[in-house]
Amino acid sequence: MGDSSDNALSIWLEQAPLADLIAASGSLRDEGHGRSISYSRKVFIPLTHLCRDVCHYCAFAERPHAGRPAYLSPNEVLAVARAGAAAGCTEALFTLGDKPELRYRAAREALDALGYETTIDYLQAMCAVVLRETGLLPHANPGIMSRSEIAGLRTVSASQGIMLESLSARLCEPGGVHYGSPDKQPEARLETLRLAGELRVPFTTGILIGIGETRAERLEALFAIRDLHRGFGHVQEVIVQNFRAKAATKLAGAVEPDLDDLVWSIAAARLILGPAMNIQAPPNLSPGVYPRLIAAGINDWGGISPVTPDHVNPEAPWPAIEELAERTAAAGKLLAHRLPIYPSYARDLAGWSAPEVATQVRRLSDAEGLARGDDWAPGTKATPRMPPVHARSVDPAIVHIIARAQGGARLDAPEIVQLFAARDADCQRVVAAADELRRATSGDIVRYVVNRNINYTNICAYRCQFCAFSKGKTHEALRGAPYDLALDEIVRRAIEAWERGATEVCLQGGIHPSYTGETYLGICCAIKAAVPDMHIHAFSPLEVTQGAATLGMPVRSFLAKLKAAGLSTLPGTAAEILDDEVRAVICADKVTTAEWLDVASTAHGLGLRTTSTIMYGHIEHPLSWARHLLALRDLQIETGGFTEFVPLPFVHMEAPMYLKGAARRGPTFREAVLMHAVARLALHPHITNIQTSWVKMGPQGAAACLNAGANDLGGTLMNESISRAAGTEHGQEFPPEAMEDLIRSLGRTPEQRTTLYGSVPAERRATSLNAAALAPVVLTPPRKLIAAE
Repeated sequence: MGDSSDNALSIWLEQAPLADLIAASGSLRDEGHGRSISYSRKVFIPLTHLCRDVCHYCAFAERPHAGRPAYLSPNEVLAVARAGAAAGCTEALFTLGDKPELRYRAAREALDALGYETTIDYLQAMCAVVLRETGLLPHANPGIMSRSEIAGLRTVSASQGIMLESLSARLCEPGGVHYGSPDKQPEARLETLRLAGELRVPFTTGILIGIGETRAERLEALFAIRDLHRGFGHVQEVIVQNFRAKAATKLAGAVEPDLDDLVWSIAAARLILGPAMNIQAPPNLSPGVYPRLIAAGINDWGGISPVTPDHVNPEAPWPAIEELAERTAAAGKLLAHRLPIYPSYARDLAGWSAPEVATQVRRLSDAEGLARGDDWAPGTKATPRMPPVHARSVDPAIVHIIARAQGGARLDAPEIVQLFAARDADCQRVVAAADELRRATSGDIVRYVVNRNINYTNICAYRCQFCAFSKGKTHEALRGAPYDLALDEIVRRAIEAWERGATEVCLQGGIHPSYTGETYLGICCAIKAAVPDMHIHAFSPLEVTQGAATLGMPVRSFLAKLKAAGLSTLPGTAAEILDDEVRAVICADKVTTAEWLDVASTAHGLGLRTTSTIMYGHIEHPLSWARHLLALRDLQIETGGFTEFVPLPFVHMEAPMYLKGAARRGPTFREAVLMHAVARLALHPHITNIQTSWVKMGPQGAAACLNAGANDLGGTLMNESISRAAGTEHGQEFPPEAMEDLIRSLGRTPEQRTTLYGSVPAERRATSLNAAALAPVVLTPPRKLIAAE
């Protein structure tokens, strides 16, 4: 045993009333995990039932049988994995016996025929095949492993595990359940656990209760796990598993631990391992008593398979996942689908995963590091759906945060993060509250602007990792040829837009290395000369900064010249995420957070209003979203210059950082809807217009956001280029008639607006509703060489 504090804790655990332990454990669990109880949706792949050990309680291990293959074949492994992937699983759990080739010639011969020397060599190969062919994340439980075996499996698995079971040496002596099982020696299992820590492998372990150990020996095992985790931080979950007697084993008639014993062990694990540890009890081994297990301090149900049985406990069927969600909700908690690698490790993949594994984790995970839970992604035509609601109540903390926001209070970052983490009934309440606030703020009118996007060049000297639009030496493989619009083509498009009822042209482009501030001034002057009444909404803070630098003048002076040349407002793009930790990765050479805010502030001071945006769903996490929203809110209080807030979900398909495996697949639909809802709450009452992007969300997604706090549908666009380059499947124009049909379908009233939310003359509206087809655009080839990068 450890120090005096451990001894005192052990005495208390063995002597205190069970009710006191449960209360303390449940409170500690809530401190670390709130209302969430997670599970992993898995498929169970028993690679081999052969094992050199003879544990007296095990029904999984078998002896070789004539005519029965010793191992699943690669085709059989893939068939099971593909069935799991089709059923929405994210984990492939490989379970097998310990090193059967050391005991059975049949195992050695089968491995030789497959082309492998050891069972773990074959396991590594099958993990690789499953990962690459199905996208499922392997979790491997092969027993005792050497350093090289753990390291090899790390390259193709998201996590690994070995049940410590017990540190009782007595159990390995004659008469003990582990007698004759060399791999159950406590020292060997602890060494595997220690090596996994040194190699930074997210690791599963746990105890098996009721196999002859004492309670003091259970505590000894839990303290040993805690100490190893303190040293390496790698134990991602601890399972408290109750022995179940099985027919045809030496313990077939043994007495199973009762529920109080299991509950005591769970509480002891929580109280020893602390609030942050993930503590699991398999639900199929304790049917009908879920509330007791939850009360005792678990926060995870482990792996549940909709496809395969529990091959280790075949007598105990898995609960249906929908039933598990309902029963978890009945106990006041919310079921959350996780990956085999837990969120805290998924948020630090550089430290905990091999590159190929990390890529797939990102593609399967949401912003919190949990499983995405849907097939939708921004820019796709997959049907967007919010997750089902099971809970009967809403977290009082969520209710309190909402009330503060509706009252106009400045939420702090942890409160905003908590709103973004809302799921189930909590999420439903956040969305409803945002919609209530939208109705109180702007009524049932949904506004939109008839405008045209003019992206004057896709040539860019910057290297933003998210951008599939820009062209340069490092982006030549991306879709579309480089272009640099001639001034007369820009003017032609502006004239045509006016003739089709537009009140605004929105101009943005790449940072062409040959452009100067005079380029931007010339564009404004030419458009104003041709279409004097057109509102010019142009030039992100990055373009403004670059233009000012080329003319050797302060940003303020350059903005004043742009205003005099006809610039009316600025788009609040190039913000991406106003968190420099994220910007250092995705756009290291771009303006910093402070520089972006300074340009916006300066523009506001000159009477040039701007929009504000966020581009989310790539590498950042909810804390970055909170920082971003608070930065915008604070500046709006100071200047009042933002007209609206526009969430722009990351479109992943052609983005360089996604193609390199370094980004997620954009936000989930729940996250995208919550971004609009939380923005409405967090920015209230200072930014009153929340716009949804039909280009990225699609019409159905945009409709959902209009029922979640948004009150604006943005622009008709006419020529959307940037999202199309990234791979969005939605159109380049959303004409007024279609916008108004969508708005009316929601029981809301459509209204055309100007860029500054003024009324549109009747002539403009009438013209927009009878617009001729667009003439083909001309993409002027580059007139200047792209600068070397």
